[in-house]
Amino acid sequence: MSVPKVFEPCKLVFGLLYRRHDDKTHVLSALTELFGPLDAVTQPQNFTFTRFYDKEMGSGLLRVFGSFDELVDPERLAEIKHRTNLLEQSWAQDGRRTINVDPGLLSEERLVLATGKNAAHRIPLRNGIYGDLSLLYRHGAYRPLPWTYPDYAQDDTRRFFGLLRGLLMARRSGRPPRPPQSFKEMPL
Repeated sequence: MSVPKVFEPCKLVFGLLYRRHDDKTHVLSALTELFGPLDAVTQPQNFTFTRFYDKEMGSGLLRVFGSFDELVDPERLAEIKHRTNLLEQSWAQDGRRTINVDPGLLSEERLVLATGKNAAHRIPLRNGIYGDLSLLYRHGAYRPLPWTYPDYAQDDTRRFFGLLRGLLMARRSGRPPRPPQSFKEMPL
């Protein structure tokens, strides 16, 4: 018989899609009000992996990834997704989103993204939100799965999450982290 244990806190991470620099600045500010200070944000990269968002958000989208300093209880993921959905709605213009925020939880073993869309590999969490197992940590790196979104499967993105894993482990152990020379607005 397995004995339930308290879940280890995880690193709250996000992917942000946007078009205008001002939107990014304002959304990052709003996210810090909701979830505390950021400890890492990547440089913007052109989002060319799909045209799925073009009809709603327009073309020329940019993607950044980032994370928050404070660790969170993984049981909060559904609540966090609902809060980021409200943020997206508050920025919408004429019923169309101008930003897309994908929250997720990074642990030493995996990356789980929150979504409102069901699929065979997604686990129901709470209140219509599913956990999407997106990356597994194996053989010294986060590895994509057959369904992993292409931008999350990129080598540079997975290396960034590997750096965040180091911050997570340092935070859990109480030892000071060793970030690269510049973690804010770091390149992918």
